[in-house]
Amino acid sequence: MLEETELLLVLVGFMIAFALAFGIGANDVANSFGTSVGSKVLTLKTACILATIFEIGGSVLLGGQVSATIRGGIINPELFNTTTNGALALMYGQVASLASSCIWMLVATFFKLPVSGSHSIVGATAGFGLVLFGLNGIQWMGILRIVISWFVSPLLSGLVSVLIFFILKKVVLVKEHPLEPALYILPFFYAATVIINVFSVMYGGLSIFGVREIKLWIILVASFASGLVVGLIVFFVVRPYLRKKILRRLEEIERSKDGSYKGPEETKFDKFKRRTMEVYQRIRHPRQTRAAALAAAAKSEDSVSDVVPYRGDSPTVQMESVDLRQDTRASAEPEVLITENPTMIVSKNLGSEESNNAESSEDEETQSEIQVHLIEDRPEEAQVFSFAQILSAIFGSFVHGANDVSNAIGPVVGLWLVAISGDPLDSAPAPIWILFYGGVGISVGLWMWGRKVMETVGNDLTTITPSSGVCIELGSAVTVLIASNLGIPISTTHCKVGSVVCVGRFRSKSNVNWKLFVNIVIAWIVTLPVSAGLSALVMFAFTRTQPTLLSP
Repeated sequence: MLEETELLLVLVGFMIAFALAFGIGANDVANSFGTSVGSKVLTLKTACILATIFEIGGSVLLGGQVSATIRGGIINPELFNTTTNGALALMYGQVASLASSCIWMLVATFFKLPVSGSHSIVGATAGFGLVLFGLNGIQWMGILRIVISWFVSPLLSGLVSVLIFFILKKVVLVKEHPLEPALYILPFFYAATVIINVFSVMYGGLSIFGVREIKLWIILVASFASGLVVGLIVFFVVRPYLRKKILRRLEEIERSKDGSYKGPEETKFDKFKRRTMEVYQRIRHPRQTRAAALAAAAKSEDSVSDVVPYRGDSPTVQMESVDLRQDTRASAEPEVLITENPTMIVSKNLGSEESNNAESSEDEETQSEIQVHLIEDRPEEAQVFSFAQILSAIFGSFVHGANDVSNAIGPVVGLWLVAISGDPLDSAPAPIWILFYGGVGISVGLWMWGRKVMETVGNDLTTITPSSGVCIELGSAVTVLIASNLGIPISTTHCKVGSVVCVGRFRSKSNVNWKLFVNIVIAWIVTLPVSAGLSALVMFAFTRTQPTLLSP
């Protein structure tokens, strides 16, 4: 039976852990599905549903391995048995680490700093250990291994992504007719991804089913069999469907040259829905009425005259970049604009020349929010690899749940086990229900806040095409998944940034925002000492109110 103080610590710890998981879900999960939603491959609702399923799946199947490192890899647990109230001191320390991580994540989010939850929780754990045991209480080799991984992992992730992009470039992107090569490589993408996922899940043991160890040959057979089945389904079912769909779309582009194609006719229901949303938007956001008119003008038949010259050598896909921070923008579905003329890019910010000159200052904010970016992939490539983005988004969501759930529930697992057993050395596996609890917290954060900020980290670092986006997602996901199996709490954000920068640099020397990259690296370095300092401060306050925590 828990005492009153222990029960209070457990309750407070679980509440803070849920808040931390909520923040992680609101800020990080959106990165996995941002490109898929922005390119209209997935609707916002579908993306959130898939993210919920695979975030929770990743946290339950693989999250326990990383949480074990968070619990015992930073501070030597045996030191807690050398004090009179070691178990209680550990419980207070876990609450201190959770509280400081949550505070730092909120502050960093307020100032729009791209910090890592992994950095925060590791630094916070070290912080309360310093207060209790001094420098000798920290396992510095464990800290060093984790810190090195934070800088090595972006490089490895970037190299993996560049390798995938290099293969893709040679096989598909340099071809004169890329459709068939792209369709043939798609099943291999899916098969390889499934093989890696199944192998990773089984290699760590299926603890959810009570299986701690599986023979290697069984893992290999199951992994390759699963990949083969998925690859065959994509080859014989998905590939013909995509070919038919893309060819029909290309035919529409050809027919649009002479004006014979007018697009699908609007149904009565669509017209009613559109007009209802227009009225609703005018009532709720009257200042955005003109922005809506500009967007509608770009969709009209005469919008082909509103063009801006752009240098280019091949047909391109222009993809609308939508700011989802407003409710009305979150509900509006972006559209993919495909043009045959390689030197033209349609602009949704264009009205008449006179009105633009007269009211340019008035529309500056609107033009910054409604933008059209040139995407270098040809229509065939964009269509195929936009579909592949579904795979990369699911993969990224799964590994995010596997790695980042430990940031929120690692300390609370230790808190719960110590409260139940009273033994600071308790190394029992993380209970499935606590892993599930962390996954739910991440998913709730996504549904409530993350769906409004669903955008990729690469939008500011470099220009991302559907083809390069798939390589970035797969490369970073593979790196994080390997680290999760090794029990190393690396940052998914670091891996993604590394992939974005490396692929962007590989594509063009001037295609990376190096100033932003330097700021991100500075934020990486600052997070560890700041979170450690906050945790030490909270733990010091605890020791003032509970002096017995430091009793020998």
